[in-house]
Amino acid sequence: MEIKIWSDVRCPFCYIGKKKFEKALEKFPQKDKVNITWKSFQLDPNLKTDAAGSTLDYFVKAKGVSADQARQMFSGATKMARETGLEFNLEESVPANSFMAHRLIQLANSKGLGNEIEEALFKAHFTEAKNIDDVEVLIETAGSIGMDAEEVRTTLESDAFAYEVKQDELEARNIGVRGVPFFVFNDKYAVSGAQSSEAFLEVLEKAWQEFQPKPDLEISEGESCTTDGQCN
Repeated sequence: MEIKIWSDVRCPFCYIGKKKFEKALEKFPQKDKVNITWKSFQLDPNLKTDAAGSTLDYFVKAKGVSADQARQMFSGATKMARETGLEFNLEESVPANSFMAHRLIQLANSKGLGNEIEEALFKAHFTEAKNIDDVEVLIETAGSIGMDAEEVRTTLESDAFAYEVKQDELEARNIGVRGVPFFVFNDKYAVSGAQSSEAFLEVLEKAWQEFQPKPDLEISEGESCTTDGQCN
């Protein structure tokens, strides 16, 4: 069974949604028959990385809210994260463009390491407050899951996988994705947002019931005529 997940490394609810989905998947009896593909989706392609700034400052300026209002919003997301076993450091996280991180994800996908790099990048951004638009940070993050440092550097210092990122975003627009996380099951069922594990499990089971091959008919033989005119 195929599941595609559109997300952005900068999206806190994508990390929370990943954990809720994984909790559901652990309860799914056919989990070993599920193939997951992580898809790229930039929430703010025009964001200029500010390595010296904080997401709190960026949020205040971008959303036109006070620092107290921003902290209240961050508090809600942090509480949700903690309930799923995650620790967020939202105020200090670096406002960074995620395009280069998405190219790294595409490289990891080509090696069957999509889930591992997503987890590592989410942790780097939200927990460790690292700059995910920095080549050295991305090389270090990729190395933590066993990727080759020189291959990663060569990839990131070129425009490799830029096309794949754009194609993922085009596919998302074509199917009506307007926000992330967005989960698509067998190109038929979709879940938008960081919904409950119970909701994910329900869709997993429904999609599986329609996906699994129908059993062969058990035929009881009797007298009949065939298409070539033989009767017996």
